[in-house]
Amino acid sequence: MMIDQAVPDFSLPATGGKTFQLSAERGRMLVLYFYPKDNTPGCTTEAGQFRDLHGEFGKLGCNVYGISRDNIRSHETFKANLELPFDLLVDAEEIACTLFDVIKLKNMYGKQVRSIDRSSFLIDANGILRREWRTVKADGHATEVLAAAQSL
Repeated sequence: MMIDQAVPDFSLPATGGKTFQLSAERGRMLVLYFYPKDNTPGCTTEAGQFRDLHGEFGKLGCNVYGISRDNIRSHETFKANLELPFDLLVDAEEIACTLFDVIKLKNMYGKQVRSIDRSSFLIDANGILRREWRTVKADGHATEVLAAAQSL
């Protein structure tokens, strides 16, 4: 994926029994934020900050979606516990993860594991990738993404 290029269409299962289809989002800005795991400290912080800024994103006509490899039950619980006003997408087959190249090898407890590298992508109303953030720190990241969306 390259900045200023169209993002290829894809679809993923979403919370609420929905299916997310990228092409159906045309006409609105979009934030896709990839995170490693539901109900972990950093991911909870990040999701909470996107939640708290959701109204500001909405004023810009910008939809926010969180994406991880967790299953739908895990996502529904995480969404309910944090009262998230946006849907979470299931990428068990790593369709979007591969498209955006966010799977990295990390060392955990002395073992190499494949994990999602916390990353976010801002897509404009025409489906063009405008900004990307990779290997981000959870705290404060949503504010940075909002500022970028406001500048488009």
